[in-house]
Amino acid sequence: MEPMRIDKWLWAARFYKTRSLARQVVQAGKVSVDGQRCKPSKTITVGQIVKAPRGHDIYEVEVFGLSENRLSAPLAQELYRETEDSVARREKEAELRKMNALYNPHPDHKPDKKERRELIRFKNR
Repeated sequence: MEPMRIDKWLWAARFYKTRSLARQVVQAGKVSVDGQRCKPSKTITVGQIVKAPRGHDIYEVEVFGLSENRLSAPLAQELYRETEDSVARREKEAELRKMNALYNPHPDHKPDKKERRELIRFKNR
């Protein structure tokens, strides 16, 4: 297979919704190929390791296929395989986020006018 641009591959593999968004993430230096930051025009081939953020998590995947077109989700998942270390790290971070949510409870309702005034008074002390 012929090598292709990293931003186009990230878009085709459904890491990002638009190609311009994939390009922006790569330009910001958040994507690395084989451990090195890259530019959007960096060409990738099968077998390379790509590290890219997606939401709260950072995925580390090995490239298994290339596609010029954006594919359906099941076909796009065949273009890469996530490493075992990445899966373990993502699961650990997700568990930590859930545990953190227990320590920061959210109220059941929005504060009314009286409660807002009390909050403002408390914060200004």
